[in-house]
Amino acid sequence: MSLPVVWPGSASYSDVTTYTAFDIYDDDAEFISASVEATYWAARRLGYPVMDVELANENFFACFEEAVNEYSYQINNFNITENMLILQGSSTGSNLQGRQIRGGLGRIVKLTDYYGQEVGAGGDVDWKEGSINVVAGEQSYDLDALWADVSESGAEIRIKRIFHYRTPASTRYFDPYGLPTNATQNLVNSLGFNSFSGAGTAFILRPLYEDLLRMQAIELNDQFRKSGYSFEIINNKIRLFPRPATAFKLWFHYVIKADADSGFVSGSEGTGLITDPSNVPYSEIPYNSINSIGQQWIRNYFLAACKDTLGAIRGKYSTIPIPNSEVTLDGDTLRSEAIAEKERLIEQLRDSLEKMSRRAQMEAKQEEDDNLQKIINKVPMKIFVGIVW
Repeated sequence: MSLPVVWPGSASYSDVTTYTAFDIYDDDAEFISASVEATYWAARRLGYPVMDVELANENFFACFEEAVNEYSYQINNFNITENMLILQGSSTGSNLQGRQIRGGLGRIVKLTDYYGQEVGAGGDVDWKEGSINVVAGEQSYDLDALWADVSESGAEIRIKRIFHYRTPASTRYFDPYGLPTNATQNLVNSLGFNSFSGAGTAFILRPLYEDLLRMQAIELNDQFRKSGYSFEIINNKIRLFPRPATAFKLWFHYVIKADADSGFVSGSEGTGLITDPSNVPYSEIPYNSINSIGQQWIRNYFLAACKDTLGAIRGKYSTIPIPNSEVTLDGDTLRSEAIAEKERLIEQLRDSLEKMSRRAQMEAKQEEDDNLQKIINKVPMKIFVGIVW
């Protein structure tokens, strides 16, 4: 069996762009420099030169690229989770990497539009107008047959409002209630000016509550002495109350069901927008913009990745022959340590990011303010005593 390849003891800056798999950071001079430096560091941590390290430069550079990618993934995933409600519906055309997300209520307000749409106070679905001819003595009408099939080519409609009301009291203000025909004279009489001539009472200044009381009297009279105006509508079949005594045109508002119930933006209007985490435009974080804390996390993850790779190789070559004996390698131990270290590092990073979320920061700030207020409350207050001579 052929012996495994061992690390040659040196690494070249020019080899980094050749041996990295995805070429994401090939133009980043700091990444190239850090890759070589981390290779020397990891090789020594794995036992070189006391022990052979069965890794080539290709393995080291690939592991370093993996570590930077993992760090970038965790940061971007946190940013997407933190800002998804704000970002959804924004354009996918600009890279969000390194940009501050301002926030705001835009998306929240947009979501509330669809609740207002149901009552005509928002949304993006037009309310249309329709009408049918009401026949004297006929109460029931099929709005689908009379309007939807004719004017909307059979499309299903949903009725939003029916204009079926009693004549407003304001238009019947001078209703004589069966008294003599001269309504204006009746009004003058009710105000106590019946002994004056008509010419002297042509212009009368009345208090506003007089108008309101008279209209309320008319409406109360209609409510108790006349039939109430109402309707019932089931499956777009409407029944009018009271039974129409005359012919008239009944108006209504409606929407097309397919438009109102659609869960997506139709046409090209909804394309090119952020819809889910898969198309949020976050690119990989440039290595030269990562601070020392992030770089240290990357080094630790890089070392764990090197251990994992080395453990896999030593697992294949479980023993190495030497003169008059053989050496047993520790592949399984290295791999188990590497997996545990990777999980610990990712959990540590996620925990740190969670502590930096908006909710966590606001809770910490509230707790700080509460504690500060408790301290201030314990500060003795001076008592000023004034003496009046």
